Amino acid sequence: MTRDKRGLTSAGILLFRRDPDGLRVLLAHPGGPYWTTRDAGHWTLPKGESGIGEPLLDVARREFAEETGSEAPPGPAIELGEIFQKSGKRVVAWALEGDLDAAAARSNTFAMEWPPSSGRIESFPEIDRVAWFDLAGAHDHIKPAQAPFLDRLEAALAAEP
Repeated sequence: MTRDKRGLTSAGILLFRRDPDGLRVLLAHPGGPYWTTRDAGHWTLPKGESGIGEPLLDVARREFAEETGSEAPPGPAIELGEIFQKSGKRVVAWALEGDLDAAAARSNTFAMEWPPSSGRIESFPEIDRVAWFDLAGAHDHIKPAQAPFLDRLEAALAAEP
C-alpha cells in the first residue's frame, strides 16, 4: 500500500453528468452495520487504497469498478488533486464524465465479525448504495474533507472553452 507521512493513500473517481437542469455527481454510501443510520456528511466518492507502485489513476478506475459494478467511463480525466481526511488518509481524485444506473450498481463485499464478540462472520457490501446529487445536495452528503473535490470539479468545468 502507498503511504505518505500522514497515512494511507486512496484514489477515486468522481463521476459527473450534465443534466438539463444542471450538473450531477455520483456519490457512494459506505456499507456495513456502522453506517446504516448515518447519512449526511458520510457519503464519499468511490475510492480505495493503492498498492505499492500502482499508478493512482489505475487504482481509481479499479476501485470505481469494484464499488459500483461498472467500469469507469473512458475519456479524459480531470485531475481534482488531493485532500487529507481527519484520519490522515490522503485521497487523490479525478473526475470523469459519464452515466451510471444507480439502482443497478453492485459493490464488492467484505467480511467482519458481527455482532462484535459474537464469533459470527458476516459479509457486507463495501458500498451499500450510490446516488446522483446536484452540487448542493452533494455538499450536504459528502464527507466534509472531500467537499473540495466538488468545488474543483465545478471550477474546472466553468473554465472549459
